[in-house]
Amino acid sequence: MSAEASPRCERDPPLGGADGLSFETPLRPHAGAPRFTLPAFSAYGLELEYMIVDRDSLAVRPIAAQMLRALAGFDTSEATRGTLGWSNELACHVVELKNAVPTAALEHLAGLFQAEIREANRRLRPVNARLMPTAMHPWMAPAVETMLWSDPGLVYQTYDRIYGCRSHGFANVQSLQLNLPFADDDEFARLHAATRLVLPLLPAIAASSPIVEGRASGLLDARLEACRTMSARTPRVTGLVIPETVRSRAEYEARILAPMYAEIEPCDPSGILRHEWLNSRGAIPRFERGAIEIRLLDVQECPQADVAIAAAVVAVVRALYDERFTPLTQQQAITTGSLHRMLLATIRDAGDALVDDASYLRALGIDAKRCRAGDVWRALLDACARGDDAAWWRPTLAGILAHGPLARRILRAMGGDIGRDRLAAVYEALCECLAEGRTFR
Repeated sequence: MSAEASPRCERDPPLGGADGLSFETPLRPHAGAPRFTLPAFSAYGLELEYMIVDRDSLAVRPIAAQMLRALAGFDTSEATRGTLGWSNELACHVVELKNAVPTAALEHLAGLFQAEIREANRRLRPVNARLMPTAMHPWMAPAVETMLWSDPGLVYQTYDRIYGCRSHGFANVQSLQLNLPFADDDEFARLHAATRLVLPLLPAIAASSPIVEGRASGLLDARLEACRTMSARTPRVTGLVIPETVRSRAEYEARILAPMYAEIEPCDPSGILRHEWLNSRGAIPRFERGAIEIRLLDVQECPQADVAIAAAVVAVVRALYDERFTPLTQQQAITTGSLHRMLLATIRDAGDALVDDASYLRALGIDAKRCRAGDVWRALLDACARGDDAAWWRPTLAGILAHGPLARRILRAMGGDIGRDRLAAVYEALCECLAEGRTFR
């Protein structure tokens, strides 16, 4: 989320001087037609979240307002820089980088994102700060370290009042969000069905959050576990994370949005949160902008990895959308409970999780009773990502499948030592990967 608000965060020394169209909408979306009518798979939007940390101690620094001011040249919650843009998030130590103009050419985004990260780090250097990747800070204690962004619309304050946002699920989460457009109800139904089937597999390649408050959590995707339970007071807001099967916008609004709004109304009688972005499922339709937003991807160590993972997801979703393996009705018949069970397994074990639902595997074009999630990805990429169009991202995915997702590589680098010094050394190396644009081995 991003707020259109005057920034009110930590007062810090000024940072270095400052030198369209978007899938993003303000927190107060207007009623009416979507801002776009982009056909499915004609363009994409990526959003990458990073934490601001001290360059020496790696402790979180709540200076997003100062960083945005340095990039824009004035106080703002959003800084547009060419085709890209930066914006605030709920916590004052987190910023989001996105392509402000939807693009059909994903392969160009990694370089553009990388250049912006270098510039942001340059602006942060005078106050001894930098950007840190991965989906969770490894030792942040959000109950005592969180500072929330303040906005005149009271959105963040309302979230905090209802849910208590000084927690990992709200204040210590950094994701890669992928926006896929749809132009009409037919495209929405097909895209929603295809996306729904891919969601349980995403932690297998994207998990990057194995450490929580200085300890190995036992989960490779602790961010998703925190997000899965953050709205427990209003369970219909998150559901089972995997969205229910729907066949139209009207059905989605009646079956998912209306019960969600009714559930939260006693906590929010003014309707401050009564908007489609309240929905906390792993993929949500943003009808105001004609796109489905996939939220289950952890941010990686550098944009090269993020964009490659996004391209892999697009390739598989498109094959399902085109009904290459199974018809739409068969995809929609896979139960939410079954998909949720598989998601819990990949949250824990990522690519080593066992996928043992034969009907689900058949829907993915795999003739087997059971296999590991990593092997499901190998089969899908062999079927969906051949030729020159995939040449730029397949090597990165091959590395992830060979060496494990980033969470597995982080634990391997720890070597069994979860002490603060070793944690600091590993996450310092990850900061360098982000600054230099290289993957972590």
